Amino acid sequence: MSVADLLEGKRVCICAGAGGVGKTTTSAAVAMGMAARGLKVAVLTIDPAKRLANSLGLPELGNEERMVDPERFAEAGLEMRGELWAMMLDAKRTWDEVIERHAPDEKTRDAVLQNRIYQELSNAVAGSTEYMAIEKLFELHHEGRYDLLVLDTPPTRNALEFLEAPERLSRFVDSRSLSFFLKPGRLGMKVLGRGSGLLFGVMKRVTGIDLLADLSEFFQSFGDMASGIEERAARVGQLLGERETTFLLVTSPQRDAIDEAIFFRRRLRDRRLPFGGAIVNRMHEGADADADVSDDLEALLGDKLGRKVARNFEDHHRLAEHDRAGVRRLMRELGREPLIAVPLLDEDVYDLEGLAEIDEYLFAGEFVQV
Repeated sequence: MSVADLLEGKRVCICAGAGGVGKTTTSAAVAMGMAARGLKVAVLTIDPAKRLANSLGLPELGNEERMVDPERFAEAGLEMRGELWAMMLDAKRTWDEVIERHAPDEKTRDAVLQNRIYQELSNAVAGSTEYMAIEKLFELHHEGRYDLLVLDTPPTRNALEFLEAPERLSRFVDSRSLSFFLKPGRLGMKVLGRGSGLLFGVMKRVTGIDLLADLSEFFQSFGDMASGIEERAARVGQLLGERETTFLLVTSPQRDAIDEAIFFRRRLRDRRLPFGGAIVNRMHEGADADADVSDDLEALLGDKLGRKVARNFEDHHRLAEHDRAGVRRLMRELGREPLIAVPLLDEDVYDLEGLAEIDEYLFAGEFVQV
């Protein structure tokens, strides 16, 4: 079973899992492997270290997709039958695009975008990064310009932060407190009371910032767009459960990563979201547990060096057994669901050749080489 089999008939692939398990690299490798097979693919990431751009040979990524130069693949000895595009999500810019899309006119749009309250909220409200990742995914999916979209999900402390992002935004827009502020005129602001008004007055004299006016302006302008944004959030959330979408669970064999992978799989099952399979990165490969190489190594290398190499061999074997135990635990959770293992490579992946090496495992040796 290869990744190509798991993504048959899919238009959206969401790579999910804990941070530090090679999720960004896996996302890029999956996208590159599918593009090599003739698809037009875009991979979306929020990776702050810009590893994706470096791996794909791009100087930088932004909030718009950029095509990877086909000549880069030829130089790496790889055949690219389709197209590979990439972008690095800018959550603030994506929020701005949501406002621009739903503003009834330019005056309202500019009033919100330039408002100090909005500029702070757009970076913090309702799980901004998690929601905006799905929002951008929805936008590109709706435009229909790609055969496949691959999303490298934000690293989260809890799987539900990503899965519940659209619902959290909807709750924020539909909350009673926000609805009160969205009432016409300055009625909503009266809830702050006389004491709060005095406090805002002092702040204005000290800082020169009329926070009360900013709040009033923001909520009145935002009110014209609230229903549209709430409806959009609901549609964005629906994308996660569509037939054309699938989740690939990316993990490592380490205990904490396996624990989170099992937790995430259960949450997907509870929510009846589509699951394609699991990818376990950085597996240590070891020889048969009964293999005793001490005598052979000592005869070949001498007593001192042979014993040292034998101890290293035993240490590596213990690591491999530990990894296999973690994978067996995950397999018990998955049952008959697919699992693909990628071994610990000799070098870190930082270019197209490294991605191609990963694809040899993800795509069961089918990756096309010139």
